[in-house]
Amino acid sequence: MSGDDGRGGRAGRRGTALILGALLLAGCSSASTVVDNYETTPSPTWSARIASFFSGAQPGVTQPKSATPSAPEVECPGVDIRAGASTLNIATKSDQASAGDLRYQLSFGQTARECRVQDGTMFIKVGVQGRAILGPYGAPGAVDVPLRYAVVREGPEPQMITTKFKRVGATIAPGQTHVQFVDIEDSLSFPLPAKEELSAYVVYVGFDEIGDRNEKKPTRGGKRSAQR
Repeated sequence: MSGDDGRGGRAGRRGTALILGALLLAGCSSASTVVDNYETTPSPTWSARIASFFSGAQPGVTQPKSATPSAPEVECPGVDIRAGASTLNIATKSDQASAGDLRYQLSFGQTARECRVQDGTMFIKVGVQGRAILGPYGAPGAVDVPLRYAVVREGPEPQMITTKFKRVGATIAPGQTHVQFVDIEDSLSFPLPAKEELSAYVVYVGFDEIGDRNEKKPTRGGKRSAQR
C-alpha cells in the first residue's frame, strides 16, 4: 500500500506542475516584420530577431499588419493559432488522452512572421515558440512536436493555399518539468494575389498529431517492379 501512495503523490505533484504551466501559457502573442529582401534560409540575424520578438511581445496582443517597403500596398498576412490545434495532449494510450493518462502536454506561446515579395511571389517566414510540459505519467527525455503550417484564404468557402508539416524535437532534462521549443519555417510561398484577396489570407499554425502518417509510401511490390 505504501508504494501505491508514493506513486500517487508523485503523480499529484506532476499534475500540479502541469496545471501551473498551462496557466502560464494561457495567452499567445505575435509579432511581424515585412522586408523587401532576405536570405532564402534561416540566418542568425533572423533568429536573433525572432528571439527579440518573443521577449518583447505582450501575451494576448496581436501586432498590426505591416507594409512591404518596396510595395507599400502589400500587407503581410497575419499569423494565428488554429482553433482546436492550440494544445496537444500526449497520453500513454494514443486513442485515449485523459488527465490520469497524460505523458506530455504541448502548448503554443508566441508567433512571429516576416514577408517579402519577389517576381510576383510572396515568401513568408514564420517563427513559433511553445512549451512541452511533463504530465503525471511522463518522464524526462525526448518529446516529438508535430507542427502544421498552413496559408488559408478565408471566406464562405476557405481555400488552402499552401501547407507544410514537420516534426520538431524537444528534450526535457532530468529534474525539469518542462522545456521550451522554437521553430522557424521559411518554405511558405505562393503567387501574390490581388490586394483585396490577400487581405483574406491567414497563416495558421497548429499541432497535427496525425501529421504525415497518411502519406502514401512505396509498396514492396512497387520496389520489386522497379528492380525488374
